[in-house]
Amino acid sequence: MDFDVTLFQSALLQGLEEWELEELSSSLPAFTRFAESIVETNQTLNLTRLVGPEEMAVKNIVDSLGLLRLEWPLTTSCLDLGTGAGFPGVPLALCRPRWSVVLLDSLRKRLRFLEGAARDLGITNVTTLHARAEDAGQDENHRQTYDLVVSRAVALLPVLLELATPLVKVGGCFVAYKSSEAHTELKESSGAMGKLNVGLEQVFEMDLPFSMGERSLLVFRKYAPTPQAYPRRAGLPNKQPLQ
Repeated sequence: MDFDVTLFQSALLQGLEEWELEELSSSLPAFTRFAESIVETNQTLNLTRLVGPEEMAVKNIVDSLGLLRLEWPLTTSCLDLGTGAGFPGVPLALCRPRWSVVLLDSLRKRLRFLEGAARDLGITNVTTLHARAEDAGQDENHRQTYDLVVSRAVALLPVLLELATPLVKVGGCFVAYKSSEAHTELKESSGAMGKLNVGLEQVFEMDLPFSMGERSLLVFRKYAPTPQAYPRRAGLPNKQPLQ
């Protein structure tokens, strides 16, 4: 399908300006190549339903970069849980070359695409991890390893907390990208936070450019090790969210 590069770049630049992230515009050529590769691959592999140039620019790339409106260390180990088409992990890796970014997904075909895209873009600070989140969270190579875990995955917050926080170092953060339902989900997550030894540190609310919706970044800080019982075996967090 045709992809209007001019419209995509214009929307992306305007979005970055609106969010005071203009310094990231130097990555515009790389963002464009990545968007084009997603649109092309999406014809044979379901990566994202957002393939229009403006939606791709704002709802995928600018939205992913909203995390950088907050302060983070210059060098950070980051895991993108349920990366899908590579959001937010790939845009973050492009804009923070000193970060080490791991893209976790349970679908190997998606990861093959992302590995090829990273090579094409010359991104050297990205690796992929083919695993279920429940398994990765119990793997000693990944459990309590990362400074920062991020996720735009569509799942209830108590489920995301159980899947993500076992991967976070004590003292590190988990950031959930949520929309307008964030406050309702937070009310339903107090039990999960207590059981998983994490606390809510910040709710950072933003309006997406071009009136494309609302975004809340929920920042959780891990204050003690995750009990060994979590995450539970594959499937249970979704079927029986922590209360």
